[in-house]
Amino acid sequence: MTTHRRARSPRGSGDILAEEIIEAAGELLVENGDDTAMSIRAVANRVGVTPPSIYLHFADKEALLDAVCARYFERLDDELAAASEGIDDALERALTQGMAYVRFAVATPVLYRVAFGKPTSPGHPSKVDEVLAASAYSRFVDTITQLADEGLFDHADIGDIVVELWATAHGIASLMLTKPDLRWGDDFARAEMTLKAVCLGRAVLATGRVCNDNDATRSWLRALR
Repeated sequence: MTTHRRARSPRGSGDILAEEIIEAAGELLVENGDDTAMSIRAVANRVGVTPPSIYLHFADKEALLDAVCARYFERLDDELAAASEGIDDALERALTQGMAYVRFAVATPVLYRVAFGKPTSPGHPSKVDEVLAASAYSRFVDTITQLADEGLFDHADIGDIVVELWATAHGIASLMLTKPDLRWGDDFARAEMTLKAVCLGRAVLATGRVCNDNDATRSWLRALR
């Protein structure tokens, strides 16, 4: 493929080119369904520069892929922020954020799979992991912390609860992408019900009313109904 040469950029426009490179790499991922066709040369052709111009910003394909994933997590955080804007009730906000996560994943299947498919070495988070921790994960922590302040959860359990609820949203999104014909209901009704069940069930566990005695638990639940 012939490179369509890009006009020489003015001094100080390196950040703009880096953004174009990340955008082009993301486009190639989406178009091809994975990262096999996202080579440095292909990205250079898409942007209209030579491969050495790419290397001025990214050491190799893996570094560029990391940048694409980091940008995806920033977009995810933007979606969570927009969806929960103006929602003061923390329980409602937790559900809204969970559903925003699921909807965004289903709307961006290729980038979602690529971004969450990169493994992390235990105890050695990558820069991509740090972006996620400082954005979407931090937003979840803030919401669960408010619920703990309201007495719904113990403060000591905040980190565990965030992981559990996040795992639920991630599992729902992954299953919706791979098994779209399951009974998800109109407007993701099954996904919303599952998120509610996990969040409220975790709150019930925090009360200590549910114990290892199954008969006692059943009796308590029947009394609630």
